[in-house]
Amino acid sequence: MGIVGSGIMGAGIAEVAAAHGYEVVVRGRSQSSAEGVQATVTTSLDRQVAKGRCSPDDRDAILRRVSVTTDVGALSDVDLVIETVVEELAVKRHLFVELDRVCNERALLATNTSTLPVVELAMATDRPAQVCGIHFFNPATAMPLVEVVRPITASAETVAAACAFAEQCGKEPVVVKDQAGFVVNALLFPYLNHAVRLFEQGVATKEGIDTAMRGGCGFPMGPFALLDLVGLDTSVAILDALYDEHREPQYAAAPLLRRMVAAEQLGRKTGHGFYRYGE
Repeated sequence: MGIVGSGIMGAGIAEVAAAHGYEVVVRGRSQSSAEGVQATVTTSLDRQVAKGRCSPDDRDAILRRVSVTTDVGALSDVDLVIETVVEELAVKRHLFVELDRVCNERALLATNTSTLPVVELAMATDRPAQVCGIHFFNPATAMPLVEVVRPITASAETVAAACAFAEQCGKEPVVVKDQAGFVVNALLFPYLNHAVRLFEQGVATKEGIDTAMRGGCGFPMGPFALLDLVGLDTSVAILDALYDEHREPQYAAAPLLRRMVAAEQLGRKTGHGFYRYGE
């Protein structure tokens, strides 16, 4: 299989797939970003070895199954490609045109998008029946769910193959309609957005709201810690996509979120969001 994108999700999916026997080719935009995937996977596996969850021999075998490249042509012989690039429709559509040109005619093309319309990516190719969404959650190595997104153009065989891949990777696939937010984000982001509105209204501090949701609902992480983990820019992009499709007030991003994105206070990725990191 191939992965396009060298961020956190690309590295996580590469590790999961390689750990379950797949030969994985990761294509990054630059040599440094591609090599960063190998470094991220190595660090993750070393941590597992230190905790006794993985043997050194297994770690080495997994790493041998992950190769990196900057050449999209290296994906010409894979059976499945999953893209994990930036959540911008124009960027993804351009990439699918390129993948359609490069990949062999049997290959399935998939997107890890969390909210964008998969049908628009499918229709950028000459193989729309072989395009679907395979949405892993962050961190891909730990989260058990994969949303398999069925655009109206996808064949039953494509959806079945995507589900089989997810199961082979030890995940639980749920087939979902190609609608903004799918299942998880369509339910999750109105909740996160409303938490920010409560904070803006002075109902409680952000620490208090996080404590309340952990202690009162049993959530492993409060909404502000989760927003920082997801990234505030990504969160606003998801809310905008939900609002564009549904036009419902609950999806209109809270003003504070937009101000923080404008200030480049994006969460863990910048060291400063609702909380500060690395200090």
